[in-house]
Amino acid sequence: MKTTTIRCHCGQRIVAKDVLQRSWYVRVFGPSFMYLKFRCSRCKRLGEKFIEQDKWDDSILRDIPSEMSLEEKKRFDQMGKIGVEEEIEFHFQMEDAEALKGLIKEFER
Repeated sequence: MKTTTIRCHCGQRIVAKDVLQRSWYVRVFGPSFMYLKFRCSRCKRLGEKFIEQDKWDDSILRDIPSEMSLEEKKRFDQMGKIGVEEEIEFHFQMEDAEALKGLIKEFER
């Protein structure tokens, strides 16, 4: 089982740009470890992490790319925040959709 992410004590995900030092800690008996020393980009604290060689993968430090294109991001930014009225309307639409599903199931019987 591989470690998926490394996090600071404040909860911020640590990526490659935060890593100050990276080296192998080799042991004669037992597993070897990858040693990481990092500075959190959010709280600026220094941290250290030892990860077993079996669980180490370079992709752990890669940042997850955004799935949105720049055009989509601009469009969503222009829309603004979701208001209370929109939430209430969505709630009633979901109730109607559930009722419609029930009617379809009754009709199929």
